[in-house]
Amino acid sequence: MTTMRPDSTATGNDDVRVAARSGTTSDPGNFVVDPTGPTQAHGNFVVDPAAVGATPSRAIDTCELSIVLPCLNEAETLAVCIRKAQASLRSLGVDGEVIVADNGSTDGSQDIARAEGARVVDVPRKGYGAALRGGIEAAGGRYVLMGDADDSYALDDIGGFLEKLRGGADLVMGNRFQGGIAPGAMPFLHRYLGNPVLSRAGRLFFHIPVGDFHCGMRAFRRDRVLALGMQTEGMEFASEMVVRASLRGLRIEEVPTRLQPDGRSRAPHLRTWRDGWRHLRFLFAFSPRWFLLYPGLAMIAGGLLGLVLLAVDSVTIGGLTFGVHTMLACATAVVAGLQVTGVAVISRSYAAHLGMLPRSARLEKWLERTTLERGLVLGALLALAGVLCFVLAVIQWGSTGFGMLDPVSTMPLPILGMVLIVGGAQLGVVSFAISLSAAAGSRPGTDAAEPAPRARRVSRAGTRPQRSPRPARRPGGRGWAAGSGPARRRTRLRR
Repeated sequence: MTTMRPDSTATGNDDVRVAARSGTTSDPGNFVVDPTGPTQAHGNFVVDPAAVGATPSRAIDTCELSIVLPCLNEAETLAVCIRKAQASLRSLGVDGEVIVADNGSTDGSQDIARAEGARVVDVPRKGYGAALRGGIEAAGGRYVLMGDADDSYALDDIGGFLEKLRGGADLVMGNRFQGGIAPGAMPFLHRYLGNPVLSRAGRLFFHIPVGDFHCGMRAFRRDRVLALGMQTEGMEFASEMVVRASLRGLRIEEVPTRLQPDGRSRAPHLRTWRDGWRHLRFLFAFSPRWFLLYPGLAMIAGGLLGLVLLAVDSVTIGGLTFGVHTMLACATAVVAGLQVTGVAVISRSYAAHLGMLPRSARLEKWLERTTLERGLVLGALLALAGVLCFVLAVIQWGSTGFGMLDPVSTMPLPILGMVLIVGGAQLGVVSFAISLSAAAGSRPGTDAAEPAPRARRVSRAGTRPQRSPRPARRPGGRGWAAGSGPARRRTRLRR
C-alpha cells in the first residue's frame, strides 16, 4: 500500500483532484488518506467535493450502481435519459445514483439535470473520454454504467448489465447487433464498415470476446477501471477501456442492448472518419505486433526470397522476366522490413518496461540471449560480408580493365553488399536501443507491470515497515557474525 504525496493530483480532469495524505487506510481504496481533511472517499481516490459537488454520505456506504451520462448541450434529451435511468434503479430495487458529467454545456443542461434529481459533475477538460473519466472518478457506486445522453441507448433496460456484474464480471459490454438496431439509429457506414472492421481488429489484435467493440453503453466495476490508468480524452476512450481491460486480464462479458434513433435535432458529436481513425490508431499503438512486427517480417521474407532467386540469374515466370531491377526492389523491401521490425521490437520491449503492455515471456527470453555484444558482433560480421561483396565487385570491374560495365550482370553483388551493410548497421543500432530499454527497466525500485507512484511504502497497518535486525555478535567473537564489515576494520586498527 502506498501513501500519495500531499500535493499529488490525479491524472486527467482538473475538477477531480486526488488529495491523499498520510493517515488511516480507506477501506474501499488502495491509498492512505486523511479522514479529517475536507474530502470524501470515492472508490480508490479521495475526491474534492468542492469541485464535483457534494455526495450524500449514504451513497458512500450503500450506493451499488452509479449511472454516468456524459453531456455537452443535451437539453433536448437529457431529462428523459435521467428519468429512464432513475426508473430502472427503482424497478430493480438498486440503491444508486445518476451522474451527469457536463463538459461545458451552454444550453442549460446542468439546470435540467439538477431539476431531475441527478448529480452534476462539471468537467472543464474537453472531450468525450475526459467527461466520462470525471464522472467515473466522482461516482460513489461500486459499479458504474455509462451511456449517452442522447436517448439512443436503452437506459430503461439495464438489468442484464447488473446481473453480469454481480456474477463476477469486471466489464460488461453492450452488443447492439444482438439487441437490435432500429432503422435510422446507426448510419450505414458505421453499421456495415466502421463498427465491424474495428471490432474485428480488436478481436484479432487482443483476442477480446466482444462483438460490438464500440458500444457506448457498458457497465463495469469502478475500482477495476480506475486501476487501468486511462489516458485518452476523446472518442477513443471506448477502445482504450476494452483494450486495457483485456491486457490486464479482466473478465469481460457482453449482453444484448437496443439502439434507437437519438432524440436530438442537431448533428451528433461523433465524426465518422476522424474518430474512426483515432480508434484505429489507438488499436495499432497498443499492438506493435500487428502494426509493425508482422508487416516488417513479411517484407524481410519476401525481399530475401527475391534476392536469393535473383542473385544468380534473372527469373522468367509466365512470360515476365524479373532481373536486376526487381532485385533492387527486393533489397529495398529487406532494408525497410529490418527497420520496421527493429522499431517493433524496441517499442514492445519499452512498452513492457513502462507497464503499458504486459510482459512477453517469449520476447524476454529472446532478448536475454540477444545481448548488446552479440548484436554488435553479428552486425559487424554482416557489414564485413557486405564490404566483401563490394571488394569482389571491384575485382570483377578490374578484370574488365575498369571500363564500362553491364548493369544487368554486375549490379547483383553491390546490391547484396548494400543490404548486408545496412542490415548489420541496423542490427547494431537495435541491439543498443534494446540494451538501453532493458537497463531502464532493471533499475532498482521499478516495477514494469505496475509503475509505482511517487510515494513511500507503508505496511497494511499504516506504519512504516521495520528494518530487519542486524545479525548478532558471536559470543566471544570479534565483529559481526560474518566476521567482516566495520567491526573487522576496527579490529585491524586496534592491532
